[in-house]
Amino acid sequence: MPNLLSNVTVLDLTQVLAGPFATMTLADLGARVIKVERPGRGDDARAFPPFKDGRSAPFSAINHSKKSIALDLKSDAEREVFDRLLARADVLVESFRPGVMERLGYGWDDLHAAFPRLILGSVSGYGQTGPETRRPAYDIVVQARGGMMSVTGEKDRDPVPAGAPIGDILAGLYLTQGILAALYDRETTGLGRRIDIALLDSQMAALHHAVALTTTTGTPPGRSGARHPSIAPAETFHAADGRFVIAAGNDLLFERLCICLDLPLADDPRFATNPERCRNVRLLKRLIEAVTLGNTCAHWIARLGAAGIPAGPIQNMAQVLKDPQALARRMVVDVLDRNGRHAFAAVGNPIKISGMDDKTTRPPVPDLDGNRGEILRWLAETAS
Repeated sequence: MPNLLSNVTVLDLTQVLAGPFATMTLADLGARVIKVERPGRGDDARAFPPFKDGRSAPFSAINHSKKSIALDLKSDAEREVFDRLLARADVLVESFRPGVMERLGYGWDDLHAAFPRLILGSVSGYGQTGPETRRPAYDIVVQARGGMMSVTGEKDRDPVPAGAPIGDILAGLYLTQGILAALYDRETTGLGRRIDIALLDSQMAALHHAVALTTTTGTPPGRSGARHPSIAPAETFHAADGRFVIAAGNDLLFERLCICLDLPLADDPRFATNPERCRNVRLLKRLIEAVTLGNTCAHWIARLGAAGIPAGPIQNMAQVLKDPQALARRMVVDVLDRNGRHAFAAVGNPIKISGMDDKTTRPPVPDLDGNRGEILRWLAETAS
């Protein structure tokens, strides 16, 4: 069964994470993704540990299902190959610092004039406009500057980044959205568009709640640890054998929680509404934990779940990878080697669409320049 983007060809000039994450998503949706890498070195992420059988696990996690060709874009002969690829591509994705594509002769104006249907997706630290457009950035720098670190971690402790490279991942997601929108628009106009994604912009977009709080109250929110800043109770709680999470986000759920825990708090004016619960959140936590400490996490998760109250365990990644719900949703897939055997595990495609194949395997991770012959044959076939 062909997938949604099986007729779309993507040239991927990106490396490390934000861009490769976007092109992996497009590949999961069926696009042909050709990774154009630097000769000799390739994507920087090829050197990121840990390694298995000489391959980088982080690189493999987001570059399976792609083809690789190494091209020196300063060489006339290699540029001729790249130009032939551009003529057959629907999308070009790049993550150079702004200005590099122009210096190479592949700026948006030149590309659009030569290949009017081509969509160009650019992802960078600060975007293609503004006073600091050429300033270098990494995920942790953007998490710091964009506000994420100001709201992550425990109160009165050092600020910390999120446990995942959320700036890169969000930028990759927004880049994917922009590309899909441009593909849809091209069906009407026949013309490609330029998509400009900045890590800083993407990070700010994720903090809409903090923006609302700051602009309304005049006070920026601080770090609230494991507690939701505007809902109570919604945080971690101690049980007899560890911690688990309860999120009773409205008055009805709170009433059910009180019944389940045999706590006479639903009509207490200190806890009757969410604003009051937020004002008295520390006392509320102590009252709840006085009950939950009397039994195990599994007991309370089962009991609260039966009552329709959102609650769950705090799992490490080894546990997540064995979670029956995640497995049922095919969110753990096998990346195969060239002999069809398991090589790596990777995250499955979270976009479930009716009529689209949702396989539990992925094609191999490409060797650097490992698909040159195949790509050149494809160019020759499509030219004839």
